[in-house]
Amino acid sequence: MTRYRLGLAASTAFLLLSPTLASAAPDVVVSIKPVHSLVASIMKGVGEPSLIVEGAASPHTYTLKPSNARALENADLVFWVGPGLEAFLEKPLEALPKDAKVVELEDADGLTKLPFREGGAFEGHDHGEHAEEGGEHAHGEAEEHGHDHAHEDGHDHGAEKAAASGGHDDHAHGDHAHDEHEHGGIDMHLWLDPTNAKAMAADIAKSLAEVDPSNKATYEANLTALNAEIDALDAEIAAQLKPVLEKPFIVFHDAYQYFEKRYGVRVAGSVTVSPETMPGAERLSAIHAKIEELGAACVFAEPQFEPKLIGVVTEGTEAKSGVLDPEGGALEAGPALYGQLMRNLATSMSTCLSQ
Repeated sequence: MTRYRLGLAASTAFLLLSPTLASAAPDVVVSIKPVHSLVASIMKGVGEPSLIVEGAASPHTYTLKPSNARALENADLVFWVGPGLEAFLEKPLEALPKDAKVVELEDADGLTKLPFREGGAFEGHDHGEHAEEGGEHAHGEAEEHGHDHAHEDGHDHGAEKAAASGGHDDHAHGDHAHDEHEHGGIDMHLWLDPTNAKAMAADIAKSLAEVDPSNKATYEANLTALNAEIDALDAEIAAQLKPVLEKPFIVFHDAYQYFEKRYGVRVAGSVTVSPETMPGAERLSAIHAKIEELGAACVFAEPQFEPKLIGVVTEGTEAKSGVLDPEGGALEAGPALYGQLMRNLATSMSTCLSQ
């Protein structure tokens, strides 16, 4: 009996002292890899978030799986960019229990938001504000659109624009705009500007602390460390791209505007407006003509989409081809992904444009 009581006392002490069991991490679900990386960085030492869009899948064409639906049903906290990017999540998030906190990161304070560019050949837009020495970058064209819920980034989902709803916990997302090519819409690839990544990370840390106040100090310390990492990354990329700023190139779809404005690279056009809709012969012909007209050095494919189109538009030109992965589809999910994603973009651009 004495031995039993001693064993029971030891087990009870273990349960009380174990940090994992005594203060369980919140159940956190994240939509896409770049955001998941930021959340995982903030949650270091506390827990690991779940990811919905895994592998090389794209949020532009993703269909929710039963396992994703179960993860959402059990979530204490869900992070996504917004319906202009992850339209497949809008209705499932509306159906979540009211006690689940949903954080729409396009509403984070301090974001630079850029309007969607219409058309495939947009060389006529101002590319004059290139990156300057000392890590200062071009943001002159940025427009702060506030929280007006015009959630468009260039992916045609078709719906009507409606009035904004309340804060992050408000599940009434059904009235959001989905016609992402509508004039005046917002480009949703926000994370491709490191200053936006820092703004999103701050909102992530704040939201985690609200749901899990016992770990607030850890979240805040992780945010400080992450900000320092992103600042160093930003300066590194600016220096790497400086030699190739004047060389124009074509991308598969217009996902790089934030990267372009931050560092001053010269994106001259996109093969397709919407990743869900393949371009027709007329558009391919126009892009081919633009490549020849500008002497574009490179045309970049994306791993998630049809690479043969790149060969079509570069045929008979001197343009070389490369691959850009704006969502980290080819990378392993986790805290390191964001830095790898941004460095890979810079390396792919500098390598191809230097040839």
